[in-house]
Amino acid sequence: MLDTNMRILEEQLCFSVYNASKQFTKLYREALEPFQLTYPQYITLLVLWEKDKQTVTELGKRLALDSGTLTPMLKRMEHLGYVTRIRHVEDERRVYIELTEKAMEIQPEVLQSVDNCLQLLGFEEQDFTQLLTRIQALTNQLGGIGNEKTL
Repeated sequence: MLDTNMRILEEQLCFSVYNASKQFTKLYREALEPFQLTYPQYITLLVLWEKDKQTVTELGKRLALDSGTLTPMLKRMEHLGYVTRIRHVEDERRVYIELTEKAMEIQPEVLQSVDNCLQLLGFEEQDFTQLLTRIQALTNQLGGIGNEKTL
């Protein structure tokens, strides 16, 4: 069992993950600025590039964002010309998000810009994959703890 009582800030796993997240956001800001995209808008485009025309609810689940955060962001993305919001004919509460031609056209440039940033990290493919796998496992484990506490 880990003894976490005497750990200083820099030895806290939570702080290291938090700080890494902030640094990634800063790095990506530079890569995404030419496209007027924020990091949350970028990951929204990633999900839509995988599968276009999804409901706000589907996007929220995939991105782990609530509709209160997602809706204003999607409105800004629509204003930028990257997505269109389409209300379901029979159930107006259901809103579909669809990529525009502009969003499809910038995909290669955006992905290349982000990849260029990631290259600065100097990871070998194996190191990248191992780190990604460990972070995903940690995320799943933390999510499981949260679910256990609510039972």
